[in-house]
Amino acid sequence: MTLWDYLELPYVQNALLVGVLVALCASLLGVTLVLRRFSFIGDGLSHVAFGAMTIAAVVGLTNDMLLVMPVTIVCAVLLLAAGSNAKIKGDASVAMISVGALAVGYLLMNRFPPNGKANISGDVCTTLFGGTSILTLKPLEVWMSIGLSVVVVAFFVLFYHKIFAVTFDENFAAATGAKTRLYNLLIAVVIAVVIVLAMKLVGSLLISALVVFPALSAMRVFKSFRGVSICAACISVLCAAAGILIAADRGTPVGSTIVVADIVVFGLFSLIGFVKSR
Repeated sequence: MTLWDYLELPYVQNALLVGVLVALCASLLGVTLVLRRFSFIGDGLSHVAFGAMTIAAVVGLTNDMLLVMPVTIVCAVLLLAAGSNAKIKGDASVAMISVGALAVGYLLMNRFPPNGKANISGDVCTTLFGGTSILTLKPLEVWMSIGLSVVVVAFFVLFYHKIFAVTFDENFAAATGAKTRLYNLLIAVVIAVVIVLAMKLVGSLLISALVVFPALSAMRVFKSFRGVSICAACISVLCAAAGILIAADRGTPVGSTIVVADIVVFGLFSLIGFVKSR
């Protein structure tokens, strides 16, 4: 089959639409997380989402987002609160929650396998690394992903200046009267939404790459916040589309293919940045 033949397949069209939107959202939030040195939060929340997804599978929920989304949002808010707690530092709280969620999730799937399956290694591998689950999206999942992605992009565009201020100098923003605590809370909620959406695209273990690599690649060449944000969005969208098409054509895991594409682009932009600095 040629590339155009694949583009005519409905499941590939749905995967491309959702994948591009999720990659766009992840890259926009990724710039803020990288600049604030909060990129590890994405990794912790992805593990929380894995734990919640296993619980949804054990109890037999037909739509696991009904459980995964609220649990991940609550944990995002808790992690944000813990970050300012002197007794439990942000990195320690992320490690505690992420490792605990992974352990509980795998224990539940092993003890109470969904639908009575004797071998759950395939389900666990698909959840952790993405597999080809994005190529089997249901119509409800597609529309839900589109709606939530539109909300995330609208949030970034409408509150761009507030996000910019909080990202670079939170103390100064608070001194000027900005409600930094509220904006941090909104950013945490939006991050949780993006993490849940990205689960089916790259899996829980590879989500951090989707968030971090486009931002780091753009920073090799561009220096302004707007330039980095636009470039990161373009890189993320192109890598996601290329990864999905290659995976559909070659039968490779979608998540791993997208991340490898991001790594290649990062190497290319690093070379461009080196030549530019010379």
